[in-house]
Amino acid sequence: MTRRQAAVRIGGPRRSVRCLFTHQAREPGGNIEKKQPYSPAGPFEVRDCALAAIATGRSAQNLKELRDELRDVDEASIYFHFWGGLLRPTFDDPSYNNDFARWSHDVLHNNALAERLSVIDPTDYADLEGLRSALIEVIEDELDESDSPPWASRENRFLFIRSRIVIFDSGIVVTDPKELPRAVSEMSQSSVFYHFIDARRRTPRGVDDFSTWLTDLDADAHLELCTELAGIDPYYGTLDETKRNVSAVLRRFLAEDAAL
Repeated sequence: MTRRQAAVRIGGPRRSVRCLFTHQAREPGGNIEKKQPYSPAGPFEVRDCALAAIATGRSAQNLKELRDELRDVDEASIYFHFWGGLLRPTFDDPSYNNDFARWSHDVLHNNALAERLSVIDPTDYADLEGLRSALIEVIEDELDESDSPPWASRENRFLFIRSRIVIFDSGIVVTDPKELPRAVSEMSQSSVFYHFIDARRRTPRGVDDFSTWLTDLDADAHLELCTELAGIDPYYGTLDETKRNVSAVLRRFLAEDAAL
């Protein structure tokens, strides 16, 4: 593996930080119930991440097969097909936010179903099992209303992919909450994904890493700020839009140079 030295520190003296690219111990969805302990003690260390796509060997050519596969497919696959699009390179603005809705529209040519699937917001559910149930319910309603669901060709079948998250240090360390707005505004898209989206299923309270850190520093002082962060829905926007929204909230509540 590649190791490099970084010397970036925000809100304090510079120090050398080793950046080691590693595979995280758990996978998004794969072992989601075994959440790793999150220790907010000390400074906020900015992480970066990537989602590695892994084939599951599962596929579906019609809605019945899609429903049947969804009943027991790895949670990591549901996670990937709802959230993975934010980190996948794209050359256009997709009309639908998740892969199930997109496949229903592009391959099955079922626009009504695609619309119903596209309004399923994963942030409305406490866990991926709740999201799985909502997804299956919509598909079953469609099957009840359809006498002969269309088939996709083998080349256009739905391929279930699961994800493994890879995390690494960015070398950026925040020691003072007043510096957090600037740090967030300079984060990469994948850092925003890791700290604001992936964190919600990883932290004990099910919130983003910024809120976790600020709450543990001073829960009363940052209550309103964290409440506003919780109101930001990252699902229906791009990661750049989410970053701008998070930065705006942080700037409003934390004393920060107006030029940042």
